[in-house]
Amino acid sequence: GNAPPGVDPEAFSWFQAVDADRSGYISVKELKQALVNSNWSTFNDETCLLMINMFDKTRSGRIDMYGFSALLRFIQQWKNLFQQYDRDQSGSISFSELQQAFSQMGYNLSPQFSQLLLARYAQRSSNPSIQLDRFIQICMQLQSMTDAFREKDTGLVGNVRLSYEDFLTMVVTRMM
Repeated sequence: GNAPPGVDPEAFSWFQAVDADRSGYISVKELKQALVNSNWSTFNDETCLLMINMFDKTRSGRIDMYGFSALLRFIQQWKNLFQQYDRDQSGSISFSELQQAFSQMGYNLSPQFSQLLLARYAQRSSNPSIQLDRFIQICMQLQSMTDAFREKDTGLVGNVRLSYEDFLTMVVTRMM
């Protein structure tokens, strides 16, 4: 059949290929099997779940064709940004490229914090770097946590006082 109104024909045909069980919906598992990084590794479960949740309007843990079409546009925007920061076109983001990306995105983060992210999200190697899936995940989580922080930092001073439970509430409502 043809793509329904408002759905890109390419997204429609890809949706049909990805919807392995022909349910009319894409699950986290199906999405994971459809998305690959530049090194041909599949996207990680956490990033797929974050993206499904973002485009799952019914809170069913899966997305329909319209959600999938929007998700593909979302991924393409991130991929364009990723390629912009991947200065050496290696297909991954190195420490210095990550530092530069954060700076250009308006985050004032220390090299130690970037190193922490690399240690947490990069594949183990002598020269750790971040693939597209982890870049999307890090940026989405950073944005979400920044939004949570700004809700408390009403004077935009860069510091807040909050209770342990307030902190946990911020994390749980944004990250899990």
